[in-house]
Amino acid sequence: MSGRLRVISVAAAAAVLLAACSLPSLGSGPPPNLYVLSPKSTFPDDVPAVDWQLVVEEPSTAKGIDTDRIAIAPSPLEVMYLASSRWADRAPRMVQQLLIQSFENSKKIVSVGRQSIGLRSDYVLKVELREFQAEKTAEGGTVAHVRLNLKLVRVALGQIVASESFDFSRPAASESVPDIVQAFDDAVGAVLKRAVTWTLKAGEESKDKKPREWK
Repeated sequence: MSGRLRVISVAAAAAVLLAACSLPSLGSGPPPNLYVLSPKSTFPDDVPAVDWQLVVEEPSTAKGIDTDRIAIAPSPLEVMYLASSRWADRAPRMVQQLLIQSFENSKKIVSVGRQSIGLRSDYVLKVELREFQAEKTAEGGTVAHVRLNLKLVRVALGQIVASESFDFSRPAASESVPDIVQAFDDAVGAVLKRAVTWTLKAGEESKDKKPREWK
C-alpha cells in the first residue's frame, strides 16, 4: 500500500460485500475500519499564480454516494457497499476538503475555503460528484471510478464563466479493501490535479470578461 494512503484502523475488516439493505444495526458488531484519501500536492509548472479568492462548494451528488459508506457497483443498475469499511466522512464533504487542501498545496492562490467560514470570494466553484464508486469489470476485476463536473462562477459577473468534467478510473490491484481504497486514492488524485489546474487557468482567463449586457 502506498505511503500516501492513510487508514485509521479501528478493527480488522473482512473484504466482503454487503448490500445496503442488510447493513447491521448501529452498535452491533465490531466498529468499521475508517479510510481517508490524500489531497494532491504536485502540479504542472505552467499553473498560474492568481490574486483572487475562491469558495469551493460541497459537491452535490446522488443519494447512493452521499454517505460515508464505500460504494461498489456490481452492475450499472446496482449499488452495494463494502462491509466493515467506511470513509472517515461523507463522500461529498471529503471531496470538498480534498479540493480545498489541493488548492492550498498548489501555493498558487491567495485564499480558498468553504462558504461557512465567511470567505468573501471572487469566484465560486460549484461541484457535482457524478461518480464515486468501485465498479466490477467484465473480466472480473474492480476499478475505482471518480468523476467531477465543475462550474466556475465569477461573483462580480453573477454568471458561469467556465465548466468542465474530469473523469478517471483506476484498476485495483486485488479485491482486498486496502487495494480498492488505494485505487480510489489514485483516481481521486488524478481528478484533483486536473480540477485545480483547470480552475486556476479558467479563472485567470475570465478576469477581463465584462458583465453581459441585456437589451
